[in-house]
Amino acid sequence: MSQEYHVTSLVVHAAPKALKQVEANICALMGADIHAVTPEGKLVVTLEGSSQRAILDNIEAINALSGVLSASLIYHQVAPLEQENEEKL
Repeated sequence: MSQEYHVTSLVVHAAPKALKQVEANICALMGADIHAVTPEGKLVVTLEGSSQRAILDNIEAINALSGVLSASLIYHQVAPLEQENEEKL
């Protein structure tokens, strides 16, 4: 079974009053990065992982955070790990 590399992007909508805590909680997730935040509570988030299960676990964790109103999947790419390693060289 070959190893895979998964990249997913989400738009997360959080309650403005809970925004700082939601940001901190997302940043604490392994493989999660926040790329943009608006004062209204919208966050652009990417998740990276070695399996679809790891990505889904992080999406579920984000949805379960206090202050998160919604998380919408925007993009998901799967590539063999060897291909990802070659691209980094």
